[in-house]
Amino acid sequence: MTDDSQHFDFATPIERRHPWPSQKWQRYDHDVVPLWVADMDFASPPSVIRALHRRIDHGVFGYGTIPDSLRHVLVEWSASHYGWSIDPQWQVWLPGVVPALHLASLALTEPGEGILTVTPIYPPFLKVATRTGRLSQTVPLAEPTSFGEGWQLDVGALEAAITAETRVLLWCHPHNPTGRIWHERELLALSEMAERHDLIIVSDELHCDLLLDEGRRHQPLASRFPELAERIVTLWAPSKTFNLAGLTCACAIIPDTRLRKRFISQMRGLQPDANVLGLVAAETAYAEGESWRQALLDVLRRHRSLLQDAVADWPGVYMSRPEATYLAWLDLRDAGLGESPPNALLDQARVALSDGAEFGWPGFARLNFGTTTEQLTTALQRLSRVLT
Repeated sequence: MTDDSQHFDFATPIERRHPWPSQKWQRYDHDVVPLWVADMDFASPPSVIRALHRRIDHGVFGYGTIPDSLRHVLVEWSASHYGWSIDPQWQVWLPGVVPALHLASLALTEPGEGILTVTPIYPPFLKVATRTGRLSQTVPLAEPTSFGEGWQLDVGALEAAITAETRVLLWCHPHNPTGRIWHERELLALSEMAERHDLIIVSDELHCDLLLDEGRRHQPLASRFPELAERIVTLWAPSKTFNLAGLTCACAIIPDTRLRKRFISQMRGLQPDANVLGLVAAETAYAEGESWRQALLDVLRRHRSLLQDAVADWPGVYMSRPEATYLAWLDLRDAGLGESPPNALLDQARVALSDGAEFGWPGFARLNFGTTTEQLTTALQRLSRVLT
């Protein structure tokens, strides 16, 4: 049975501190509303929960393997949602996108070579190079303008940041934390730069199924520019879309045989075997979770509107409207909150946000609106008492 006839409850708060503690809710005191880590407060799709029950009832949790049915359901998802025909053999399943970023560094570069990324960026991007003995290289995005332009890729600055050591560009598409869906001109410049400088692109497309602007359709970078096939690794996972992060299951799409072999070779001994429950959840989510995803998008769009209305009343706080994800990037530099605005809001409003300093941009904060309306409303009321 699919989820087509199910009623989806995105309204009822779920206790997440007990009996199984969560990172999101356990880090802070009980009177804090946590809107930090990218982890939604919604139950996963009913079809996924049923499938997990069936798998658990089997009772044996030995070493798993990647079923052909999972490979084919991702092929179908890619074709129907992105218009990209992928080969099942391009898929390399592994326990998470963050491990994949580190594997890519180890497999596709040599010690001392450069790993380049733009900031602000999801914090693990900034740690890949140093953790793997490579050279960390960063370049800032162009800030929003008074003319309504949101965060932009500064093409000239990116090109200037490329050196003889640069080997890999870590890219985030759509972008975490700003929620940007990149323009065609930005992606074209990026692809031309990669070819011109012989760079490998690792494209984290983890939030690609959470485009909030209606009518928008994600196009994978590798699909839009097939000439990049020999130099691109695309990272997908059901974790953000279907709230399955704790089941540690992701997929690298690597069309080039040479790159794929290097990537797989590096995995041996560094990664555990496939998570049997994660594989079941992934296959079921892609096969049967579309109606739940559409319902989720409706909720997230309403929550984005609530947040926009609140921010409009906060003097000195600025936010470019997120086009994708359930994350908002707040500029708090003029809010009068001192050197660490997120810490001030934690102390004064009892709301926990992600500190922009960890993304490479102090004075900012990332807010996760992937929670119930009740919890989001409570948090916004608390923030308003401090910020207005």
